[in-house]
Amino acid sequence: MMKGQVYKGFSKLTESEKRKLVANLCDEPDSAELEMAAFIVKDSARRELFMDLSENTVSAYHLPFGIAPNVVVNGNVYHVPMVIEESSVVAAAASSARFWAERGGFNVKEISTTKLGHVYFQWFADPESLYSQWPELKKKLISGTRLVTASMVQRGGGITSLGLTDDRDSIDNLYRLVVEFDTVNSMGANFINTCLEELAQILDSGLNKGKTTDDAECRIVMSILSNYVENCTITVEVRCPVKNLAGITGGLTPQAFAEKMLLAYQIARTNIYRAVTHNKGIMNGVDSVLIATGNDFRAAEAAAHAYAARDGQYRSLSSCVLEGNSIAVSLTIPLAVGTIGGITNLHPMAKKSLEILGHPSSAELMGIIASVGLASNFSAVQNLITTGIQKGHMQLHLTNIFNALGATPKQRQEAMSFFQGKKVSFAAVKNFLDGTIS
Repeated sequence: MMKGQVYKGFSKLTESEKRKLVANLCDEPDSAELEMAAFIVKDSARRELFMDLSENTVSAYHLPFGIAPNVVVNGNVYHVPMVIEESSVVAAAASSARFWAERGGFNVKEISTTKLGHVYFQWFADPESLYSQWPELKKKLISGTRLVTASMVQRGGGITSLGLTDDRDSIDNLYRLVVEFDTVNSMGANFINTCLEELAQILDSGLNKGKTTDDAECRIVMSILSNYVENCTITVEVRCPVKNLAGITGGLTPQAFAEKMLLAYQIARTNIYRAVTHNKGIMNGVDSVLIATGNDFRAAEAAAHAYAARDGQYRSLSSCVLEGNSIAVSLTIPLAVGTIGGITNLHPMAKKSLEILGHPSSAELMGIIASVGLASNFSAVQNLITTGIQKGHMQLHLTNIFNALGATPKQRQEAMSFFQGKKVSFAAVKNFLDGTIS
């Protein structure tokens, strides 16, 4: 038997009708409806903006907007907005950023900004006839998109290359146009997809030459950008003499700490169980800045994990080397970001984030985001090989536990004092508040 009820015409209901209907699914419908309504911005202009950002909106979902101060990238100081519900992520990034700010900061070693799209099509005639037509067809494809690309070309971008790839080894009769783009300071998804669809129409008419669907030699399958941006990557690095690690080694000598750090990174490089969690720690920092600046963190996640498995085994995105008396930790990650267009022009806090960062270009923003990702990663590994991950994490998590248990201000103060330097868990805090332990 099917559980629940199918709602027909849900999108046609008014906002309040949708909210009431959804509230009826909750344990206490009346309070649920009030709670959902309470999270909606009251200012009419902003209310309309936020409610229109998505579909079937019945409320808003708030997340903390924090700052990781003193992130030094290529000699410039940034105070980086991070939108995330986990306090330890912001604290870890801030701690790591402060440490490396005194040791030269984060430095961008390599950057590329090429984005990619494809037009997939099937060719049912002789392959040689397709290749014989390609030089002339390529000219038509490029000239036919000039109106679509004109504005982007004026800004210094546009289509940078166009090629033909044979995919018949995977699927019968399948080929694709491989199109590379420079979208300057925009993420460029809409621009790329518009160009690809225009190219598909030109390809269809150029190869079929008026033939009907039944006798067409070319059949367009789809046109779509790729979020696997293997040529839109950035590498950032931190480096210092091993002796300058003193102060964060947790009782180890700087050399012993550096060697243990190297081993931890080697494990993440070779062991998938560690690599996934290692990369999740990187994406904690990356995603929080992407969200704060109105960029697509889902696309970045997909690209990062695909890139981590590009040689057939899932590996860590960051690495550590010991060179002579120095240690270097670096991160290479694919990142397609924008500082203009999309939600960055609509969401007030996305705009403010970019203002706080000094109105960076997309390339500069790539460096900032990757640096926060590396800061988060370094701090996590540092804790893992010294005090353990839970000590600092759970101390910062105390506030959430207090809120969940309804602790009074006096109880909070007493508990903070009691748990200083001790292991923290939900059960232990509950027992303390109940008076079971003291």
